[in-house]
Parts: sequence; structure tokens; C-alpha cells
Amino acid sequence: MGILKNEYLDSPKAYSMCYGTRVVKKAKELENHYKITAIRGGLAANVELTYNYANGFAHPTLWIIPQEKKRNMIPVHWGLIPPYELGANAKAYYAKTIKYGSGLNARSEKLFDSNNYKSSALTRRCIVPVDGFYEPHTAQKNGKDFKVPFYFQRKNETPINLAGIYAVTKDKMVTFSILTKEATPLFAKIHNKKFRRPVILQDDDIDVWLDDTLTESDVQNVMDDDLPDELLQTYPISKDLYKRNGAGDRPDIIRRVDYKEVEIAYW
Repeated sequence: MGILKNEYLDSPKAYSMCYGTRVVKKAKELENHYKITAIRGGLAANVELTYNYANGFAHPTLWIIPQEKKRNMIPVHWGLIPPYELGANAKAYYAKTIKYGSGLNARSEKLFDSNNYKSSALTRRCIVPVDGFYEPHTAQKNGKDFKVPFYFQRKNETPINLAGIYAVTKDKMVTFSILTKEATPLFAKIHNKKFRRPVILQDDDIDVWLDDTLTESDVQNVMDDDLPDELLQTYPISKDLYKRNGAGDRPDIIRRVDYKEVEIAYW
């Protein structure tokens, strides 16, 4: 999928939830870690879905581990399109829904209430393996708000298991969304405008999340018991992440950059 609107992507509004991830582990590393096998579809065997900065609004293709094929990972576009829509109309759908986030995130609190989510909530959950992700912190400079990007990863640098859901359109296009929830204390300090965080599955809950027998209450319990703050580390990075033309998609983008305006304690 192509970038929809550069002016929106470069706006701080584009970074108000989990809209940016880092995926640098190769397919074979993910296969070995999760003990799964990649189904590459139309991808060539030597194509790697790796990004120093995967901007959600460009709707990149990422690996997911789907409930319907839980011993595999498959390449899927980021940005859930409901099953009653056509994948052929993806560009128009994303443009129409951009002010709502273009399906990149789904509020876990509405998982069983929304027509767009509930058909996936019980039968099409997924895991989105990433190395890390980016969240914005709002600081003050000369009396005005400005955004500072923070990078999050696990302290042990193993893959982060983001909880997601996916859908299949009328013309069989598969897309996914990352689930979010109310911020825990660490995220409330960093993501201090929207007060949200992605749902991060604990390692012991990987198989549980993909279990076909889960009830609504079971699903909620897994989301409530996600990875605790103390197993994550976060720090500020360069505002180049927000620049045009992919300036943030480089290996050193996760290098720590301190700002005198940011005076918070973080892990």
C-alpha cells in the first residue's frame, strides 16, 4: 500500500497511539523463536519484512501469527478493513477513515461491541511480533506543546508479542489491527495526552491468545494480564522519526537522545 497523505504522516497527530513499530528480526529468527513456519504467499523466499520504522499510515506488510493458522506466520497489511468491505477499495477506505486511525489500532474495551471488531474477537485474533514500538510524549517548549518520540522494547530484547485482530474482506484480502488499552503507569507518563498503551501479551499467554475455545471473559482476562511495565525499557529518541521521506527508517533511529524539556523518570 502506498502512503496516503504525507502531510498527515508528518503531523504529530499521526503518532497519537501505537502507529509505529520496529521489526528487525529476520523471518527465520521469528520462526525459531515462536516455533512456527512462515507461509510467504506471494512473497519471494528472500524478501524480509524488516523495518527500523514501520509507519502504520503507509500500511506496511508485517508478519502476524493468526488464530486460524496458529503454527504459522503470514504477511498481512497493517490497517484492519472490515469483512463487509472490499480489499480492492483499500486506498479509498483508508483515506476515508484516516481521522479514526485507518484501522491501525482497535480499542480493546470495544472489542465485542464494535461491528468492525466483534466478528474477529473470538475467531480471528493474532499476534504481531515486533522488536519494539514508538510512542509520543508531549513536552512543553516556550509555552507550546511539542512531541518527543520514545522507543519501547523489552529489557531482554526478545520479541514483543502485540495482541491483534485480523479480518478477511469480501474479496479475501487479510488485514490486521493492534489492540490498545488504558495506559499503565509507565505509559501514562510517556503517552501523556491519549493515555493509551498497546496490549502486549505475556510469553505464557501466546498459545492461550490463539486458543479457539476462549470466551469473551477469557479474552478480556488475557488482555488485563498483559506484560508488566517493569519488563519494558523506554527512552527518548531523535525527532527525525517524524520527518518526511522515511528519514526515521534507519538503524540508528533508536539511539537515545535527551531533551532538557523532558523531565520524567522512565525505566
